[in-house]
Amino acid sequence: MADKDETDTVHHHDNQDNPIGHSTHDADVMSETRLGDYWRANLRLLGWLLSVWFIFSFGLGIVFADTLDSFTILGFPMGFWFAQQGGIYVFVILIFVYVVRMRNIDKAFGVSDEDSGTGDAL
Repeated sequence: MADKDETDTVHHHDNQDNPIGHSTHDADVMSETRLGDYWRANLRLLGWLLSVWFIFSFGLGIVFADTLDSFTILGFPMGFWFAQQGGIYVFVILIFVYVVRMRNIDKAFGVSDEDSGTGDAL
């Protein structure tokens, strides 16, 4: 690794010369109560989405596969289709649902990247 000259500055938080400072930025953005509400909304959304994914991938793909095999999707038994493809499709759809819902939650709590004007939003 090349030596750095003295104008290059490397900041390490574990170095005594550069200790971790307490940031009041989070407190400026959101109170403790609203922060708790924000995380409850986030975890509630995650719980709901994971439940839907579990029902589709485990429930329909494994538990009820024999019952669903009496129906077909694109010529395949429905239980087999959910076990092989359906769970993946549902997971991808849930990713998009998560993105949309989290943007709404972020906007509702005033922590949206789009509101900050940084231009880093996806």
